[in-house]
Amino acid sequence: MAKQKRPVKQSIRHLITKLNPRSPISEQFRTIRTNLQFTAVDGALETMLVTSAGPSEGKSFTIANLAVVFAQQEKKVLLVDADMRKPTVHYTFRVDNRRGLSSVLVGEHELDEATIKSDIPNLEILPSGPIPPNPSELLGSNKMRHLIEAAKELYDLVVFDTPPVLAVTDAQILANFVDGSLLVIRSKQTDQESAIKARELLEPAKAKLLGSVLNDLETSKDQYYYYGE
Repeated sequence: MAKQKRPVKQSIRHLITKLNPRSPISEQFRTIRTNLQFTAVDGALETMLVTSAGPSEGKSFTIANLAVVFAQQEKKVLLVDADMRKPTVHYTFRVDNRRGLSSVLVGEHELDEATIKSDIPNLEILPSGPIPPNPSELLGSNKMRHLIEAAKELYDLVVFDTPPVLAVTDAQILANFVDGSLLVIRSKQTDQESAIKARELLEPAKAKLLGSVLNDLETSKDQYYYYGE
């Protein structure tokens, strides 16, 4: 998982779909978007989470750019940083993190008070907020359920960045509240056993396992490749 402090230039580069929408990588994110929409033929995909097996596999990069390409499709999108242990979304989008998901869940702020408009049309951010001592309990609370229902009334798509599934139970807990889960795997880093275990942990959840994103695959054209279930 990315460190909490990072250079501004590095954070900006993470939004390649904004800075270079014609690049092959941006095109791959649009392909992922299309494939996700096909998985929702039986009902609209309103909420989803992105996780990984372990740290530093690219889940935050993936979800940030997916949020951008969905917003570019003129969908009203809310990106929620539900990684309340090592949050990164506020660095990527360069927004204030003094209030956010944690402060909404403990009753300090309302949802509309904590969300922040990004400089990308149709995309709003709900940062993690102050790091709480009990992230798993907050994510599994009735307040979290109510927050998701309230967000669905305001946005076409709500996407959650969650901690690695093998590290803590947060992603498994949240997977019971959303429509689908997406697993990010890094080529030459995520071993097969970890990938299988991560999938096994997500499959019992109520949310559909939508598929996986394999990133950093060595190819002459693209760095990202998507495959469905």
